[in-house]
Amino acid sequence: MEPLEKYWSKRLDGAAEALEENGFEVFRAADEEAVRRLLLSEILPALSPKVAGLGGSVSVVQCGVYQALKEFPGLELLDTYDKSISEHQKLELRRQALLSDLYVCGTNALTEAGQLVNLDMIGNRVGALAFGPRHVLVLAGRNKLVPDVPAAMRRIKDLAAPLNTMRLNKKTPCVKTARCMDCSSPDRICNVWTITEKSFPKGRIKVVLVDKDLGL
Repeated sequence: MEPLEKYWSKRLDGAAEALEENGFEVFRAADEEAVRRLLLSEILPALSPKVAGLGGSVSVVQCGVYQALKEFPGLELLDTYDKSISEHQKLELRRQALLSDLYVCGTNALTEAGQLVNLDMIGNRVGALAFGPRHVLVLAGRNKLVPDVPAAMRRIKDLAAPLNTMRLNKKTPCVKTARCMDCSSPDRICNVWTITEKSFPKGRIKVVLVDKDLGL
């Protein structure tokens, strides 16, 4: 095993152990295609969801999970990624997703102590993590792993939030400065923090740890 492979293997082993101690169900995947195979061959057959919702996530698209959910037989996807629908329709689908059988999203950061740290604009994703959907599936690339909660917050404010405002073409100062300005813009995406210390009930939140850099 090459040094870099060994390094990430050990880091992800530690993260998996911490997550499991906190009641999360943990899956491992080597890359994007492995995530998609895991979803289709193991996770969806085991859960048999009838309705699935989505949180905004580059990782979900990057891994082919979005397309797989759209095509999975017998599954109704509340498709908030559909660019042809209105903002009002998207908001209503986000509301409905809070009562879905399966909610799929990414995470802004994952600590070595097995905590998920997230910051939302609307709050639908962090709301679903906290309560509502029967099961939540979180995709976490190795680039999301940080030492602790303060480091997670720095990662989000210094990297994830500015990148997401650029991706979403928001009118915020960080689009120009590439750093958080703690703005009061109507387009501000940094509104609702959550720190998910543990999964309750045990196993409700499932985390796929991916040995690749995923998303933002």
